[in-house]
Amino acid sequence: MKTSGLVLALVLAASVATFAQKKEVKQETSLVKWTGKKIGGSHHGEINVKSGYFEFKNDNIVGGEVVIDMNSITNKDLDNEEYNQKLVGHLKSDDFFDVEKYPTSKFVVTKATKFENGKASITGKLTIKENTEEITFDVVQEGNAYNAEVEIDRAKFDVRYGSNSFFDNLGDKAINDIFTLKISLAL
Repeated sequence: MKTSGLVLALVLAASVATFAQKKEVKQETSLVKWTGKKIGGSHHGEINVKSGYFEFKNDNIVGGEVVIDMNSITNKDLDNEEYNQKLVGHLKSDDFFDVEKYPTSKFVVTKATKFENGKASITGKLTIKENTEEITFDVVQEGNAYNAEVEIDRAKFDVRYGSNSFFDNLGDKAINDIFTLKISLAL
């Protein structure tokens, strides 16, 4: 009886070790910072993480999902409250992210390399405004935080306003298609 109990315990322990471990993203200490550029300037702000998790096997990411709350988008460079609210309202409008219709964006991990010297490469599907594109970027582990800087081509997600990809003759009114996200996710 003791032998069969020990065998059962070993089998259970071995099977648990082969499954991925799921770790939830801590919303209150995770943050996404954005920067958008145009001719003659730029704007930057923040967006909150709504939910997320990563799956780990042998201390390496093997899966996961992060959901961003697009309604939480803020601007951090305009001190004038009126201009700040105007910009944020415009970003939330259908000219840009149409947050009333698309309140969240999502990234789903599809594959990842093993961490070497605290760094791994992550590939996944990013969905913005129901448009999904595969992206790959490096992630750096610093303690319980996973940090990345990602360049996104908004034209691939049908974010058209001021884009030379959709409109001709914008001149100095053009806004770069590429925007940058600095991501810090705490687990």
